[in-house]
Amino acid sequence: MDKIKAFLKRKDIEISLKRYGIDALGAMAQGLFCSLLIGTILNTIGTQFHISFLTAPVATVAGTEYTVGGLASAMSGPAMAVAIGYALKCPPLVLFSLISVGFAANTLGGAGGPLSVLIIAILAAESGKAVSKETRVDILVTPLVTIGVGVLLSWLIAPPLGKAAMWVGSVIMWATEQQPFFMGILVSVLVGMALTLPISSAAICAALGLTGLAGGAAVAGCCAQMIGFAVVSFKDNRWGGLLSQGIGTSMLQMGNIVKNPRIWIAPTLASAITGPLATCLFKLEMNGAPVSSGMGTCGLVGQIGVYTGWVKEVEAGTRAAITAADWTGLIMISFILPAVLSMGIHMVVKRLGWVKDGDMKLS
Repeated sequence: MDKIKAFLKRKDIEISLKRYGIDALGAMAQGLFCSLLIGTILNTIGTQFHISFLTAPVATVAGTEYTVGGLASAMSGPAMAVAIGYALKCPPLVLFSLISVGFAANTLGGAGGPLSVLIIAILAAESGKAVSKETRVDILVTPLVTIGVGVLLSWLIAPPLGKAAMWVGSVIMWATEQQPFFMGILVSVLVGMALTLPISSAAICAALGLTGLAGGAAVAGCCAQMIGFAVVSFKDNRWGGLLSQGIGTSMLQMGNIVKNPRIWIAPTLASAITGPLATCLFKLEMNGAPVSSGMGTCGLVGQIGVYTGWVKEVEAGTRAAITAADWTGLIMISFILPAVLSMGIHMVVKRLGWVKDGDMKLS
């Protein structure tokens, strides 16, 4: 046992929830952002502003035409896998081999590809790390093991993993349609809290393919956390904190939450209110890339996701037009209600003596 522990330490193979559930998952979301999400944004910009360079095909592969954004989106599998490998501190030959692994896992995983990529890329990466630099023909052995393990696992388990992820996502979305009030609260609170915790709400939403009303509730919860913390901590952090949390991430408050968990009350209760308002009153649906459901106001990705969904619906003929009511709902759920509700709740919490000035100061 001691020899195994020494070997794993030498290879920097750390079997832990932090390494796989936080580091790898968070990196996977960044890979998705730099491929699928950016591709979607480029396609939307090209379509809305009639930019020919962004709407015209720039490559044709196996009879399929790709725009600039289409090429970026098509690389989501490799991008996720390489990002995961980077988080797992893979040596170069393992890292580069994960490109093929990510493509295989994402393709064979279908709509639930992100979950397949997460699990398979971790297993392939750790297998590659285990044999890395153990032989004199490392340049052959390491890629063969990494790609071999990754592609074999993709063939064996990616399809059922993808189907399982989509089944869970479909159940959540179906339940939200049936019970928009209660599921609006549940999805909004849980996804919002995941965004503030050191895990990736974006990767979770992507893995589950969370869109529709459930996606709208997720956007509401994430916005409540980000805008809520940005506003209630303004006295402590001023404009820098407002921007870093409001369009950056509420995860910056995690250290302060550990010191005083009660600072989390205002944004979380705000999300419990905005979630059902999004699903029941404004009928806010997020039908863009599922990863957008877990991004909130980070770079305004959540709002861009909602907008790209509207555009697709107009093009498909399922939505007549983007109305003023649509924009009102999005702005209210994303910015105004989170700020107003969080401030009101925070005043009560502060009056009770549970939170004091300086508790949310960012270092």
